[in-house]
Amino acid sequence: MEQYKKEFIEFMIDSNVLKFGDFVTKSGRKTPFFVNTGFYRTGTQLKRLGEYYAEAINNEFGTDFDVLFGPAYKGIPLTVATTMAIADIYDEDIRYCSNRKEVKDHGDKGILLGSPIEDGDRVVIIEDVTTAGTSIEETLPIIKAQGNVEMVGMVVSVDRMERGQGKKSALSEIEEKYGFKTTSIVTMKEVVEHLYNRPYKGRVVIDDELKKAIDAYYEQYGAE
Repeated sequence: MEQYKKEFIEFMIDSNVLKFGDFVTKSGRKTPFFVNTGFYRTGTQLKRLGEYYAEAINNEFGTDFDVLFGPAYKGIPLTVATTMAIADIYDEDIRYCSNRKEVKDHGDKGILLGSPIEDGDRVVIIEDVTTAGTSIEETLPIIKAQGNVEMVGMVVSVDRMERGQGKKSALSEIEEKYGFKTTSIVTMKEVVEHLYNRPYKGRVVIDDELKKAIDAYYEQYGAE
């Protein structure tokens, strides 16, 4: 596993973003782990988060694209932090864009925040976590309505590696349905591999009991 992935896993724990216990996902599944990117709350955290996203994007897609699109609301700070990181690390000036939940009818009118999307633009979507793959059904029409664009791909922070609408993972379903690549900074398999029975800051985050609960969850909801 690459070093930046290990660092990102520990960064999520330190930021209280990756939690273990009893939770219910947006799709209604009871889960022993939860990722809430709303807990990235400081400038330092957002700077580091943008750097991790930038590395994952560069590894999978390179930086030869025009627009990084983040769906409102959580996608707004993600696009800003990541485009800044790409500029700093790779010296590429990518435009950022997000949608508004409500169309603005005065001043800077329209549904978009940040850069406009134009014909011919190459677009990468950035999200926090995709569980069942439902959010892309709202996001893609917004992007496509702006012009004749090329969808380069989509990046999330954590691939939960569970079934989407069918038996395959949500990210695999998105690739098959929409015809563009997906990637993540880390997968849950990598999270478990890094944390299982390994002390971090004086405690074992994933012990035998929690590992059994995670395994049971994937027996029920894991992707083929």
